[in-house]
Amino acid sequence: MPPPSVPLQKLGFLTIGSFDGADPRGGHESTLRVIELGEQLGFDGAWLRHRHLQYGISSPVAVMAAATQRTSRIELGTAVIPLGWENPLRLAEDLATVDILSGGRINPGVSVGPPMRFAEVREALYPDTADVEDFTYERVKRLVGLIRGEPASSFQGTVGIEEFSDHVQPHAPGLADRIWYGAASPGSARWAGGQGLSLLTSSVLKAAGPDDTTDFATLQHAQIQTFRAEHPDGANARVSQGLVVIPTDTATPEQRAKYAAYVEARTPRTARPQGPANMLFAPDILGTSEQVAEALYAHAGFRDVNEVVFALPFGFDHADYVQILTDMATSLGPTLGWSPRK
Repeated sequence: MPPPSVPLQKLGFLTIGSFDGADPRGGHESTLRVIELGEQLGFDGAWLRHRHLQYGISSPVAVMAAATQRTSRIELGTAVIPLGWENPLRLAEDLATVDILSGGRINPGVSVGPPMRFAEVREALYPDTADVEDFTYERVKRLVGLIRGEPASSFQGTVGIEEFSDHVQPHAPGLADRIWYGAASPGSARWAGGQGLSLLTSSVLKAAGPDDTTDFATLQHAQIQTFRAEHPDGANARVSQGLVVIPTDTATPEQRAKYAAYVEARTPRTARPQGPANMLFAPDILGTSEQVAEALYAHAGFRDVNEVVFALPFGFDHADYVQILTDMATSLGPTLGWSPRK
């Protein structure tokens, strides 16, 4: 196995927080217990996916708020909040509030574009304004500006016994510098770099066309280089890579069989760009920590970063997540040069 050029500095994990629609509390409680376990194991961050009108986390900000009261050190992030569903002013208030509750541990990850399946939800989401909503990067700029303390109102002062601020309250110092952008294309990576944001690059990227290279690692490497070329911090700009990684060191034979079937079912979609948007999926990485580390060191995208947010597979049992996270923290992470936080 080749030695790492730079030891991994930050190790995080990402969960979708699946739940049973007939008993949603159980799944949410499992997610919070997974975050608590992550802190106990020394992970640097726990990140939440965002799923609207599905059986996954629909309100990661609310889940992060709960997690702030059950943890004291681990960073909490979103990967990502689709801003097409959000009012930037209200979201700025929510994020600032949770960041204050956490002691400055929140890392909001966001993206733009029309809401998924917009045709079916537009009447419920924007019954009066759907045709004029702006789903462009301007939504991110509004959010960042409001969190930084730019005016949200033309009035500041006292009316009767009530005092009004002209900017978002509470103000969370430093939160604006911890905002990440989830980029899938070279263009969005370039824009995020120009804005001075941090970059979340995941297991899904946008290929230029159906005949473009199908080597995911090559595309991710190019995306990261494009981002850093535009960022004021250049090569020091923060990038976090997120792949689906499943170490099997302490897995039972039954778990190994389950994991292998999961990966096998998902592998065909990695052969070529999918759908009208030409989305390319990264292969899942399954094996012992030594095998996973060898695959990562051979990955051009991984070699560009010193922090990762490995995505947990969908639909597994709580015991599976305990095994996977424990192997990540006690075996895979150290094999990559990472040390748990205390």
